[in-house]
Amino acid sequence: MINPIYEDNHIIVVEKPINVLVQADKTNDLDLLTIIKNYLKTKYNKPGDAYLGLVHRLDRPVGGIMVFAKTSKAASRLSEQIRNNELDKIYYAIVCGKLEKNKGILEDKLKKDIKTNIVSISEDGKISKLEYEVVDYKEGYSLIKIHLITGRSHQIRVQFASRNHPLFGDAKYNKNHKNKEQIALFAKEISFYHPIKKEKLTFSIDLPTHYPWNIFK
Repeated sequence: MINPIYEDNHIIVVEKPINVLVQADKTNDLDLLTIIKNYLKTKYNKPGDAYLGLVHRLDRPVGGIMVFAKTSKAASRLSEQIRNNELDKIYYAIVCGKLEKNKGILEDKLKKDIKTNIVSISEDGKISKLEYEVVDYKEGYSLIKIHLITGRSHQIRVQFASRNHPLFGDAKYNKNHKNKEQIALFAKEISFYHPIKKEKLTFSIDLPTHYPWNIFK
């Protein structure tokens, strides 16, 4: 069951649970799109399938805030904001080690291998850019606030791992990952212009409270 953070006739903002797919894949596991569609069908007593537009994604192991469109017009306008870098996303991550600089910009060219689902730095990759700021450092880990400028697949995970600061619990890019550890990456805040009303909207949710997030409480 989903508890919407915000909902009107055009959009719905929800928190994606960790380890839940955004969109169905070959695993046939229940995905967030289906969950929200079922919620809308039940709430509004819709006899057929409810429209729900997917405009951005989060990796399966990552939790946090997302916006979905309830009409095709809203989906088109939100997608345009993403193309124009007008939809801002703030992530928090816990990385291994202490960074040399407390704030900065990371820029790389990233390329995804479709067969292996592995992203790497490559000269023929796509420009990938983010801003970061170190919020705290404890017990060998850094809590980092990240403003994602480009939204490439696995971008945050690869850019920090390539600088020897892999994310805690990242099974794909952290060679010291231990089984059952959950990746410490969370989409905390999202800002965009309402696709119909044009007003600026910002939504933020609390960080998780389990380990290792509770190190920084």
